[in-house]
Amino acid sequence: MESCYCWWHALSISMVQQALIFMPVKQYPFYIKSTIILFGLILLTYALINLRDIFVPIAFAVIFAILLNPLVNRFRKNKISHVLSITIVMLLAIIVVAGVFYFLSSQIVGFGDNLPLLKNKFGEILVQLQNWLHARFGIAITKQVQLLNEALNNSKALLGKTVGTALGTLSVVFLLPVYIFLILLYKSLILNFLYEVFAEENSEQVRAILNQTKTAIQSYMVGLLLEALIVAVLNSVALLILRVEYAILIGVIGALLNMIPYLGGLIAIALPLLIATVTKDGYSTQLGVIIGYLIIQFLDNNILVPRIVSSKVKINALVSILVVLLGNSLWGVPGMFLSIPAIAIVKIIFDRIDDLKPWGKLLGDEVPTKYGGHMWKRHKKEPSIAEKLVE
Repeated sequence: MESCYCWWHALSISMVQQALIFMPVKQYPFYIKSTIILFGLILLTYALINLRDIFVPIAFAVIFAILLNPLVNRFRKNKISHVLSITIVMLLAIIVVAGVFYFLSSQIVGFGDNLPLLKNKFGEILVQLQNWLHARFGIAITKQVQLLNEALNNSKALLGKTVGTALGTLSVVFLLPVYIFLILLYKSLILNFLYEVFAEENSEQVRAILNQTKTAIQSYMVGLLLEALIVAVLNSVALLILRVEYAILIGVIGALLNMIPYLGGLIAIALPLLIATVTKDGYSTQLGVIIGYLIIQFLDNNILVPRIVSSKVKINALVSILVVLLGNSLWGVPGMFLSIPAIAIVKIIFDRIDDLKPWGKLLGDEVPTKYGGHMWKRHKKEPSIAEKLVE
């Protein structure tokens, strides 16, 4: 009797499994799918905004860990232990970063010594501007002062936000070395998790995505650093020729801002124009600054970026600008720096998944010759300097 029950139980389970296999998959209407996707995006955005103090240092740590990983591997090839290799690479990176900060701080000290003089000069220019507005548009000086005070009062919240951002930056600086060290230490554990979390038949696809992501981030970061170094030299030389005060400091800051795609170059020109207006008479220096920076931007966009930074993962200009603005809305200035590597990773994943390939094409810079037609591709170019260094 018991054997008959076991046989009947096994037969029942087999029939249920067969029924589940041949049962048609229920297709939900489009409005239900779109609602679920939109709700998921809202939850993701909410998490990214509210957990920015956790996600920002981890995101930077992942990028820098990928950038430093080849050096760790090189030390390990020389039969140095894993922990010691990571420690040596971390110390070298800290020395380089400390040297850059020491150089910038020494320049900022000189700027701070002359700050009272700049403040007085700025006050004189402000008085001249008030008189010009009164004479040209009939706005009373008292009304101008009132509007200025209201603007200053409204900026208190912005100042508090800026202070909070600065404190968050300090926390990132202290947490970054710890995160980078741990990511490099547990690299094998993380990679094994990524392989095992997907089905075995997708292992080659996962491997290709990880390899392409690693190469893209390494090429982008190496090229970006080389480009920033060259732009800093060009900015400083141009400002020294124009005899603008604090030329080297402003040139380096402009190069750092230029690392923000498309928008950074526009912001970088404001600081030398302000310093030239405060410290120089007339407007010839300001005109020289505008012409010099336009020439540098032309060289940067047409020579430096294609030959040094150019990545194998191409993102079109429209998407780049939108992503930078979205990154600023989510995580502020750090989000602007992280936006391009993040969207490059997203495009790599989209290009590897059949259902998401149209979205990958939308992010790329290959333009179709007609609606529904073949994609127009750029001529294949030689690898950039950064890609050769990474390879």
